[in-house]
Amino acid sequence: MNHTLYFLPGALGNTTFWQPVIKHLPMHDCQVVAYPAFHNTPPLPHIQNFEQLSDHVIQHMPKKGIVVAQSMGGLFAIRHALENPQLVQALVLVATSGGINLHGLDITDWRAHYKKDNPTIPHWFTENTTNYQTLLKHIQQPVLLIWANQDPISPLTVATRLKQYLPQAKLHIIEASDHHFAAQHAIEVATTIATFIASAVMPEQ
Repeated sequence: MNHTLYFLPGALGNTTFWQPVIKHLPMHDCQVVAYPAFHNTPPLPHIQNFEQLSDHVIQHMPKKGIVVAQSMGGLFAIRHALENPQLVQALVLVATSGGINLHGLDITDWRAHYKKDNPTIPHWFTENTTNYQTLLKHIQQPVLLIWANQDPISPLTVATRLKQYLPQAKLHIIEASDHHFAAQHAIEVATTIATFIASAVMPEQ
C-alpha cells in the first residue's frame, strides 16, 4: 500500500541525509522537507525563531501521511502529531534528542560543537528547549522509535523514556555508535520502516 512519507532532517537541515533510506522505499511517495537557512536552502525573512520554522515545516506536510524524523526534526514531527492528528498516520522517530526532560540521561552536549562548526545556521535553533513530555500521552498513532545502541547524543535511555510516554510506541535498536546511523544503515532502517508501515498503519479507505 502506497503512503506519503515526509522525511525531516536533523539539526543540520541536510536534505540529502535521508536519500539512502528513501532509495529503499520505492513503493511510497517520499518527500523531504527543507529548513530555510539550513544546509543549501535559502533563508526566508519571515522565519526568525524556532516556532516560525516549526510552522513552516508543518505547512509543508499538508497531506495525510507518515512523518519520519531524524534527531531535532522529531520536535516538528511531535508537534504536527499533537496539533494535526488527522494528518499524521504514524510517526517514525530516529535518535530524537529533544522534546522530553533529558535530566539524568547522561547525554553528550552537542550544541557547542554544532554552533562552532556551523556558524551560518541560525543561533536560535540550538537554544530551543521545547518540552512535549506531558502531552505525549495524547499521541495515539503508531510510533516507531529507531535508535542506535551506542549513540552518545541520543542514548537508548532517551528512547526508553520516550517509549514510556508514547502509548503506541515500539522500539527497534540498531548496533551503531554514530548519531547519524540511519544513513549508514539505510537498508535496515528502510526495511524496519516498511515492516512497521505494513503492520501498524491502516490503509486509506
